[in-house]
Amino acid sequence: MTRTPIALSVIGLVVALIAADLAGSAPLNPYQAPPMLALGSGLAATGAHCAAPVVE
Repeated sequence: MTRTPIALSVIGLVVALIAADLAGSAPLNPYQAPPMLALGSGLAATGAHCAAPVVE
């Protein structure tokens, strides 16, 4: 196989994945979204390993 059919099939799969994700998810509400950069806002970090409590 050459690179062209493989590259086109990968691009097609990525487009299909994005289309399925957009079709199955609710639209974003920018008024309820957390700030992108919460530097000094007092908001605690959540959703990542760095937000886990320190275990000693």
